[in-house]
Amino acid sequence: MIAKEIRTIFVKNKGYARMKDLKLSGIHTRKIAAARKDGVIERIKPGLYKLVDYPWDEFSGFSDIYTANSNSVICLVSACEYYGLTTFSPSEISVALPRNTHQFKLTFPPIKVYFFTMKYYGTGITTVKSKSGTFKIYSIEKTLVDLFRYRKKTGDDIVLESLKNYLAQNKRNINKLLECAQQCGVQNKMLPYIKAMVV
Repeated sequence: MIAKEIRTIFVKNKGYARMKDLKLSGIHTRKIAAARKDGVIERIKPGLYKLVDYPWDEFSGFSDIYTANSNSVICLVSACEYYGLTTFSPSEISVALPRNTHQFKLTFPPIKVYFFTMKYYGTGITTVKSKSGTFKIYSIEKTLVDLFRYRKKTGDDIVLESLKNYLAQNKRNINKLLECAQQCGVQNKMLPYIKAMVV
C-alpha cells in the first residue's frame, strides 16, 4: 500500500520526486525511509529521490544529474562514451558546471565535477530528451576539444581513440571541429593530429 501510494507520485513526476513534494502529498518521512529500505526508491541527493523500477534507459544517470542540478552538462569521457567514440567505460560520470558554482555532490550516481569558466562552459551545449528524461551534454565537437584541454587528466589513449573514431565517421564535420578548437584555444594542438589521421 505504501509502495503503491509513493509509486503514483513518482510516476506522475517521470520517476523523480523531491522530499517537499512527497510531504505535500501526505507521505510521512517514515514511509519514505521505509520505501528506501525496501528498495522501492533511492536517494540521488538530500531531498531528491528516484523510483527504482521506473522504465529508465541506459542514460538514466545523466537525467539524475540534470534533475539534481539543471546547470550540469555531461562532458569529457562520459560524453565520448555517449557518442560511441571510446570503448572506455568510466566509473564516474564527468560533469561540467560553471566556475564559482557551489559544491555539487550526489549520493548516486558517482560523479566527477569539472568547473569550467564561462568561456568554455557556455559553448556547444545540447539538450537531449531520452526515455529517462532530459539532460544536457556537450556536442561531439566540443567534447573532443575539451578532451584536448584536459588530456593530461583524461590520458592520451582516450583522446586519440576518440578523435580517430570521430574522423572515421561519415558525419564528421572538420570545419566545425576546428572552429570550436579555435574558440577554446586548442586549434594548434589538435591540427597536427587531425592532419595525420585524415587520409
